[in-house]
Amino acid sequence: MPELPDVEGYRRILADEGEGRRVDEVRVADPGVLREVTPGRLRRALRGRRIEAADRHGKWLVARTDGPALLLHFGMTGRLVGCPADDPPHRHDRVVFDLDDGRQLRFRDQRKLQGIRLAGDRAAVDRLLAGQGPDALSVDAAGLDRLLAGRRAGVKAVLTDQSVLAGLGNLLADEILWRARIHPSRRTDGLDRAERRRLADAMRRVLRDSVRAGHVPTAGVWLTAHRDDAEPTCPRCGGPLRRDRIAGRTTAWCPHCQPPP
Repeated sequence: MPELPDVEGYRRILADEGEGRRVDEVRVADPGVLREVTPGRLRRALRGRRIEAADRHGKWLVARTDGPALLLHFGMTGRLVGCPADDPPHRHDRVVFDLDDGRQLRFRDQRKLQGIRLAGDRAAVDRLLAGQGPDALSVDAAGLDRLLAGRRAGVKAVLTDQSVLAGLGNLLADEILWRARIHPSRRTDGLDRAERRRLADAMRRVLRDSVRAGHVPTAGVWLTAHRDDAEPTCPRCGGPLRRDRIAGRTTAWCPHCQPPP
């Protein structure tokens, strides 16, 4: 599932491939990915517009033009692809944007759980993103303390709640909690000052390295590399990992490094 580092990678694609270029045509192969906009309206709104900026907030990508803005959410299986116009079509290319330099941006998505929205102006973008918490990449230790203050839910549920903190998904939350040595079902209001500091440090390091890679890394020293093994083991202590549903998601943790509450 695309999380903050993946979407930051798509933002770079949009910036590198799209910024300063004109949208010559919009071709909708599957309107099932459009949200509250018809194919005809999307085409009329964007044709001839120049892409001015590529922004990201949490898991949302915002393409700002010299007119309206386009908001893309990638759900479970979406991605943004930049390619030459003569590249063979992919069966999951749902919307294709033809640019004036002969290249294309393609919104590719298998399951179509989220999709594309159109915002007429900056105020409309702000309204669409109003339910999002601050972008996780912008939150420091003091900011995380403020976000956690007074919350009683399990810490994984809080970290993955986009209205609290935008951008963290299942893989990132498990990685951060494993590095901070905090069990994912610990109540947030039960974390002491040292644990909250470890959590903030782990979040900063995991996001920094993930954004650099453009995805949640699967190197051997990462929990992510082992969580789906047949017999997963902790890359830190070598003990067996546990897997269960916590906060509604399949969760991996080390019972030795992350003692249960």
